[in-house]
Amino acid sequence: MKYRTLGDNLKVSALGVGCMPMGGGGDGVYGAGTKDETVATLHRAIDLGVTFFDTAEVYGPHVNEQLLGDSIKGKRDGLIIATKFGFTFDDNGGVRGLDSTPQNIRRACEGSLKRLGIDTIDLYYQHRVDPNVPIEEVMGVLVELKREGKIRHMGLSEAGVATIRRANAVHPVAAIQSEYSLWEREVENDILPLCRELNIGLVPFSPLGRGFLTGQITKRSDLAADDFRLGDPRYSEENFAANLKIVDAVKDIAAKHGVSGGQIALAWLLAQGDGIAPIPGFKRRATLEDSMAAIDVTLDADDLATLDKAAPLGGTAGPRYGEKMMAMTRL
Repeated sequence: MKYRTLGDNLKVSALGVGCMPMGGGGDGVYGAGTKDETVATLHRAIDLGVTFFDTAEVYGPHVNEQLLGDSIKGKRDGLIIATKFGFTFDDNGGVRGLDSTPQNIRRACEGSLKRLGIDTIDLYYQHRVDPNVPIEEVMGVLVELKREGKIRHMGLSEAGVATIRRANAVHPVAAIQSEYSLWEREVENDILPLCRELNIGLVPFSPLGRGFLTGQITKRSDLAADDFRLGDPRYSEENFAANLKIVDAVKDIAAKHGVSGGQIALAWLLAQGDGIAPIPGFKRRATLEDSMAAIDVTLDADDLATLDKAAPLGGTAGPRYGEKMMAMTRL
């Protein structure tokens, strides 16, 4: 494994594990998996030198953190555990909406610490910006939690430029989490340059385009009838074929290197800068091991030029989210 340093001197494995697909249902979770295989996958990741594990209160909700917490018992040393706050729930576990009020941040933090079975959260993200609570107030609470030893580093997920600047003025932000991949390059417009300016790390989620960039999905009928991706704008009937052109380029370069398409997509991301640490999601050891091998794939200038041409900024057909989800980004 190789390692990288994000903002605020936070050292992590160059590739982390996005735990969202592991345990529990909810929007954005796809593919079959078992608890035993998921736990074995987490243990295998640690054996491979992965230190960076990403979860959130809202995943499940709650059960994802519990699963990760159970899996790292006796293995906590050296791990960087990231989780997120920012939602409130009804009595049945349904998501009510955004809530980054001080009292809800503290409630979420205490719950996450208990479920994860740890004394300190290494990286605590605001999951989505709450337009009703000034970011300075949010960061103020996080500063208090850091002083109390309950968190070590602070992050924001899908925040906009102005919010990031204001947050960083209160306390150094260690990482910005956002979607970033060959088929979603919008962060290159302003978020990535800002991260470089302020020395903030970037943690890309969905680095494989929700599986599309692996090349294993060649037609919509490859997906199960209840797969949420059938409703993803980029997987739609009108956009699917156009987006396969990106996959064709990935496959060609994968064949040249004798590796998988997923490894090429991850190697491209790693080549975008040392302050970038993607978090692909897994449920199975085979998928984990394939993705982690991307660490040893080096793309040459011709490879990068070919991929840039096939997948230019703004060149993917369709928006990355529907209207409801897009409305919660870049605030």
